[in-house]
Amino acid sequence: MAAQKKRNSTNMSQNFKIVTVIGSGTMGNGICHVFAQNGYEVHMMDIKQDALDRAIATIGKNMDRQVTKGTLTADAKNEAMGRITTFTNMLDAVKDADLVVEAATENIDLKINIFKQLDEHCPAHCILATNTSSISITRIGSHTKRPGQVIGMHFFNPVPVMKLIEVINGYGTTADITNTIVALAESLGKVPCVVNDYPGFISNRILMPMINEAVLALQEGVAGIKEIDDIMKLGMAHPMGPLQLADFIGLDTCYSIMHVLHMGFGNQKYAPATLLANMVQAGYLGVKSGEGFYKYSAGSKELVVSERFATRK
Repeated sequence: MAAQKKRNSTNMSQNFKIVTVIGSGTMGNGICHVFAQNGYEVHMMDIKQDALDRAIATIGKNMDRQVTKGTLTADAKNEAMGRITTFTNMLDAVKDADLVVEAATENIDLKINIFKQLDEHCPAHCILATNTSSISITRIGSHTKRPGQVIGMHFFNPVPVMKLIEVINGYGTTADITNTIVALAESLGKVPCVVNDYPGFISNRILMPMINEAVLALQEGVAGIKEIDDIMKLGMAHPMGPLQLADFIGLDTCYSIMHVLHMGFGNQKYAPATLLANMVQAGYLGVKSGEGFYKYSAGSKELVVSERFATRK
């Protein structure tokens, strides 16, 4: 079985000589990390060089952690880092690409604009994938001349650790493209799960209403933050409570996905909690802003409930 996997990985490396990743944030640099570690030449593109510099530093630090744990050799780390080239110009980044994975902000207008540019500048054979967690693959693909080659590759954070890739078929995605991406995901050591294009797909259609319900329970005073999270961790064996997870994902991202579900299904049960909307509008976004339901400080792993909720019952 191991030999078979190795042959598949080699074949995929031959088919995909250059993989371009658009966006160098948390998801983008994690995706670059995984492709580079598995032998692919990676072009990482962002509009800001300082963002690319930070991403390279993050990838290096995360690979150093793997070396310390013994899951990656120092030589393999250096080889992987050497496979990553950074770009601030999209044309240069994608002109020879065999696959592009877009990992920009979860904004439909931004993604459509990026895909229009990709369609114009990428080679005809290039597959265009998006790491979107909720936005319609069909809608994105409709703005290109190659909807059959547009597909979702939804990685999970942290990308180097999480095994799942949710592979999402748009209405026009062809079966051979789906099969190719499934094989590619397996060559990365991931587990691909193929789903169809409905709001939230499977992962966020189930996860986000649970998080939103936890926010509603807090909003209504049913229980406090720690109690809600502890009940889900200790009673349901979740590794992280829903409110802590919301902070980790980003409350703005949670709000955006709930909005997509609400608009997509037209069902009031998917309406974002008022508390969630208020926190986003006030800039309390979770880990990324330093405070959400919990308060975060550099270098500390202690879970401290935000003072805004500490006295609530």
